[in-house]
Amino acid sequence: MEHGLDRISLWMSVALQLAAEAGQAGEIPVGAVVVDADGRLIAEGRNATGRSRIEGSETKADPTAHAEIVALRAAAERLGTSRLDGCTLVVTLEPCVMCAGAALQSRVSRIVFGAWDEKAGAVGGRLDVVREAGLPHTVEVVAGIREAEAALLLRRFFDERR
Repeated sequence: MEHGLDRISLWMSVALQLAAEAGQAGEIPVGAVVVDADGRLIAEGRNATGRSRIEGSETKADPTAHAEIVALRAAAERLGTSRLDGCTLVVTLEPCVMCAGAALQSRVSRIVFGAWDEKAGAVGGRLDVVREAGLPHTVEVVAGIREAEAALLLRRFFDERR
């Protein structure tokens, strides 16, 4: 599962594009991908909680439809198992408690994220759910990959709504 920063940056490019699409749909711009141990992209997701009220939006009222959850569900379906051992979750924003918990339950080996979430981050920011002592599964965390780009997407989205 050794993947260099160039490869991680490429995966983050895909996640950033998904985040931009979410923002265009009126969702908070967060995107995520799941990559297998061989470095192949196997699933992707973007926020789809239904916050937008844009006519024709594909999103539904689903508070669990964070980009990470969408990507993890798609990866599990594609692989035919809920255990994503050896996989990496790449997401533009530090996962919240729900998403960090889902990553743990899916047994991903690594979480890579871009921007820190000072209010709700649970992977080393406000909380550190995935590295809590005594958990049966540990997750490697790589933070701050293309952080400025990810943070800018979020800042622009919220600035336009104020």
